Amino acid sequence: MSQPIICFDLDGTLVDTAPDLMDSLNHSLGAGGAPLADALSFRRFVGHGARAMIERAYEAGRKPLGSEEHDRLFALFLDHYGSNIPGRSRPYPGVLDALDRFRAAGYVLAVCTNKTEAFSKKLIHSLGMAHLFAAICGQDSFAFRKPDPRHLTETIALAGGDPGRALMVGDSATDIDTAKAAGIPVVAVDFGYTDRHVRDFEPSKIISHFDELTVELAERLMATAVETVSHC
Repeated sequence: MSQPIICFDLDGTLVDTAPDLMDSLNHSLGAGGAPLADALSFRRFVGHGARAMIERAYEAGRKPLGSEEHDRLFALFLDHYGSNIPGRSRPYPGVLDALDRFRAAGYVLAVCTNKTEAFSKKLIHSLGMAHLFAAICGQDSFAFRKPDPRHLTETIALAGGDPGRALMVGDSATDIDTAKAAGIPVVAVDFGYTDRHVRDFEPSKIISHFDELTVELAERLMATAVETVSHC
């Protein structure tokens, strides 16, 4: 019998990677002569990968960005970021306790992120967390990525989890839309990387600290999801 499962987004959910992502973004922007990002503007740029961050930063600075230059800056970003993992990135407060709590309760854990699989595994391994997850799936693990619901459902399948007893935890509209499309309840953290409050995207539940992510909460959300499906 498959185990209940929780799938987590990575950046802005499990791990605070903003300092290192912003350093690598600014490394690229500086090489292109574009205005550098600060902590506030960074939130407007992050969320859909490095290419999108670079493009949004150029748009904000009203600076043209040709395709060849975009490719060059993207390569610079990847080299800088990959060479500095884990850098200053650290798990958010309460993350490790929450993961242990759910493992003790018989849950299988997985990561479903739009970060590349190689960078995701390198980051999680470098933070000593790799043994906690049955699957770590990135933007290039399949032929599709979030918000395509198959990214989430295939991650669940790869981890050996029960799709009927699954929960997603994320920090953005992308995570919330993915889970909803898959028919899976979703908990949103309100401290991640989004320029709008997660309440605007109507997740199943919002938390401000991982201490609030309890087994009882997960069980309740999953039971409600099953009841909703059965009445449709």
